[in-house]
Amino acid sequence: MVQRKGRRHNYGECFLKLRILIIGGAGYIGSHVVREFLDRGHSVTVFDNFSSGLRENLFPEANFIYGSIMDYPALVSACRATVDAVVHLAAFKAAGESMLQPEKYSVNNINGTVNILNAMSEAGVTRLIFSSSAAVYGKPEYLPIDEKHPVNPENYYGFTKLEIERMMEWYSQLRGIRFASLRYFNAAGYDVKGRISGLEQNPANLLPLIMETAAGMRKELSIFGNDYDTPDGTCIRDYIHVSDLAAGHAAALDYLGSEGRDITVNLGSENGSSVTQMLESARRITGRPIPATVAPRRPGDPAALTASAALARKLLGWKAEHSSLDTLIASTWEAYKKRAAPL
Repeated sequence: MVQRKGRRHNYGECFLKLRILIIGGAGYIGSHVVREFLDRGHSVTVFDNFSSGLRENLFPEANFIYGSIMDYPALVSACRATVDAVVHLAAFKAAGESMLQPEKYSVNNINGTVNILNAMSEAGVTRLIFSSSAAVYGKPEYLPIDEKHPVNPENYYGFTKLEIERMMEWYSQLRGIRFASLRYFNAAGYDVKGRISGLEQNPANLLPLIMETAAGMRKELSIFGNDYDTPDGTCIRDYIHVSDLAAGHAAALDYLGSEGRDITVNLGSENGSSVTQMLESARRITGRPIPATVAPRRPGDPAALTASAALARKLLGWKAEHSSLDTLIASTWEAYKKRAAPL
């Protein structure tokens, strides 16, 4: 038994070798989650169709099934292969695209998750870790955002994540599938040991766009607005290292095994960094000029978004350990500089 802040947790199961199916495990975040579970001695099977994942992100220690979440029989077969838990990272995630192609996000994110839940129910798998998002909150009413903050998504992507959370609540009640919903803030960085180097496909987040510019893969970076009510006028976001996110998945699975209760928590660094801070730090660390121009604001972009991760600390014993700005940038540059054009 482990005593933690007045609560008693039986974490005996976390020392068992579990069989984990990671759907979307060849993607940017998914590959880091796979690496975390492998490092902890678990047996991992990756289920992916490479719609955004990469073969180079697969590890020889993990099993692999090529499959789509639209293929219900394949999901049932994968879940029946003596699986103890499922990790779901297969949702589409581009907020802007979701507003232009809601049909695509409905089919993949919502219908695909129904297939996963039904396959788990049919196969008798009762633990699910879900990659949710801070996008469920919408425009912040206060900062830092905690789990009690109202949920009011401002894009269709965030709506699909919230609907999935609601579906999981019903399947928990009706089918006994216990879930952990992990509301990510801004995922960034790469494995600090350099074991993952597959670049994101068509990235939309700030740090990979900065790295593409540093590497000469794009001409310049667009800064969307520099007149916000922040110290330097650019937007502030909470960047969480992807390895810290991966550790959160493992801690959440331990929690489901020991407590047997559903959980919804934020995973964030609790620190805010502005676009300008990120850019200037990247110039310093990479030694590259990284051209940038100011563009008009994007509709719906709040000035600042930062997380409270107090609940994750309390219930999971989790905290961000690799999410300093320098670590985020340096670990990402290690992946990108291999493709960088010479100065």
